[in-house]
Amino acid sequence: MADTYVRERSTQGRKDLRYPAAPEPLTVPVYDNHAHLEITDGPATGSGGQGLTLTEQLDRAAAVGVAGVVQASGDIESSRWAVDAAASDPRVLAAVAIHPNDAPVYAAEGRLDEAIAVIDELAAHPRTRAIGETGLDYFRTGLEGHPAQHESFEAHIALAKKHGIAMQIHDRDAHDDVLETLSRVGAPERTVFHCFSGDEAMARIAADAGYWLSFAGNLTFKNAQNLRDALQVTPLDRILVETDAPFLTPVPLRGRPNAPYLVPITVRFMAAELDVDVDELCAQLAANTLAVYGTFA
Repeated sequence: MADTYVRERSTQGRKDLRYPAAPEPLTVPVYDNHAHLEITDGPATGSGGQGLTLTEQLDRAAAVGVAGVVQASGDIESSRWAVDAAASDPRVLAAVAIHPNDAPVYAAEGRLDEAIAVIDELAAHPRTRAIGETGLDYFRTGLEGHPAQHESFEAHIALAKKHGIAMQIHDRDAHDDVLETLSRVGAPERTVFHCFSGDEAMARIAADAGYWLSFAGNLTFKNAQNLRDALQVTPLDRILVETDAPFLTPVPLRGRPNAPYLVPITVRFMAAELDVDVDELCAQLAANTLAVYGTFA
């Protein structure tokens, strides 16, 4: 079952590995459109992290008005975990993929085609509703790894089309090439920029192309004016919200582990930036999520 496998992430740079107190619940439920619940913050006992099971994470989220989570993946192991999680709990939908930074590793081992074939098989599961996260990352992968990233990205685009499901894009320092690839090969009908990292100009291009922009807790960071500018020009029916948990914990909790139950902090920040009613924004975010991924139950 999904609760039996968790990956420990590095605790480097974390000031406090305890989960924060729950925020005020939302009145209108929303969904966390991208999280990595297979990654824990260390062992459940002893010094350091607080390991939470899948059920505990989902229960905490439900208590504050986060009705479901799209569990994203980055390799074969986490993709299998995502499908297992989605099959075991109706509050989870799966997204499966080989992460762009993992694609060169599989390629170097001569296993990229094999890995993509596994993703193809997992994408056929009825609880798999997206290919993701896939895309391009020029920050962590050097020039030598770019060909494998491009090969993998285009293969994942083809899988999303084949299975008629959404695609979640990881785009880091590769905006122009990601947009060019989508234009050249044709984007899936439902394409999401996970943890959107561009600026106002890119947001306009993406929205005009019919893509969805998903905003995470880094929207609240002091140095993220480009993201706030992008949010301002994105049509409400193209906006999604996510945690990218356990990463990108919103201010004022930065430095603590992130989790789906902290989505209300980012949602309220978004509502203030957009000068819209929180309940109105929540209803739109929920409708957008269901339009992209389908129903959870």
